[in-house]
Amino acid sequence: MILCSNPSEQFKSYQSEIELAITAVIRSSSYILGEQVSLLEKEFADYIGTSSSVGVANGTDAIEIALRALNVGFGDEVITVSHTAVATIAAIEASGAKAVLVDIDPKFYTLNPNHLEEVLTKKTKAIIAVHLYGNAVDLDPILSFCETNQLFLIEDVSQAHGAKYKGRRLGSIGDIGCFSCYPTKNLGAIGDAGLVSTNNLDLAEKVRMIREYGWQNRTSILQGRNSRLDEIQAAILRIKLKYLDTDNQKRRNTAKFYYEKLSLLPIVLPKIHEDVEPVFHLFVIQVAKQKKLISFLKKKGIIAGIHYPLPVHLHPAYKGRVVHSEDMSVTESIVNKVISLPIYPELSNSESNLIVNALGEFFE
Repeated sequence: MILCSNPSEQFKSYQSEIELAITAVIRSSSYILGEQVSLLEKEFADYIGTSSSVGVANGTDAIEIALRALNVGFGDEVITVSHTAVATIAAIEASGAKAVLVDIDPKFYTLNPNHLEEVLTKKTKAIIAVHLYGNAVDLDPILSFCETNQLFLIEDVSQAHGAKYKGRRLGSIGDIGCFSCYPTKNLGAIGDAGLVSTNNLDLAEKVRMIREYGWQNRTSILQGRNSRLDEIQAAILRIKLKYLDTDNQKRRNTAKFYYEKLSLLPIVLPKIHEDVEPVFHLFVIQVAKQKKLISFLKKKGIIAGIHYPLPVHLHPAYKGRVVHSEDMSVTESIVNKVISLPIYPELSNSESNLIVNALGEFFE
């Protein structure tokens, strides 16, 4: 069986290092916010190109805490997309703010800046740019819009660890970057974990306080919560961070193979902005017969995914309640066309060939 993503295979790649690191943490008797977290925060900030990074419990918390650190909350509005993981909108609402959703660019599946003006109000405080599938949002027009309207720009980099926009790592460009390190991510823990990155030292300190009860010297200065990163996950992420660029290159190599072999089939292949160095968290194609193709591949032992099968604004929890642009036609139409093909660093050449051959057979 060829899975869409396969974190257990990555564990096997670094198993001896990971097991030694886990054992060392257990023997240290320091399990929460210890040396491993501190080292990870420094190494990740150095990698991303920011002055600070802060470890938190997961990616959803990363967004919520980032918003709270920016003083975005009750009575405020945050613009983002509906074509994203529900976690993005859940985090906005957890902060007390109101999510306002806009349509996406039909070429790159990311936030369409042409829709920002129509949803801007006096209550708008921030924009969350969701970098999707390992590709980047075209940030320049959004940065300009934020500057003109005095808005914060938060980057949701949960699907794009290591990707670059105009030579800069994603997560270093906006006011603050938020990362999920869920096991299937390009930089994935063996469990849950998250990171927040910023070049603002005061903001980083505020994130640190909020993640642990608002403490400063064990006195609650702010209204905080418990979103601490544990030492075992930090130790695992430190190991995987060393290999992230190599693993991302393996993803690009698989993507290149797909582009070469699938170019003549009736498939819409992923488009990459010319200013972006992608990391192919997912390889998302568009086809006319989505469900039939997924079923066909499954019979061949190939598990393809749909990211995402339902726009957030159409989920029962949000339908009729969450505010969105009048025109959400691109978001609503592509969910019936997109398919995520298997892609991960450990995917073998023979497995890639099986996938390509199966697609060729389907379209014969």
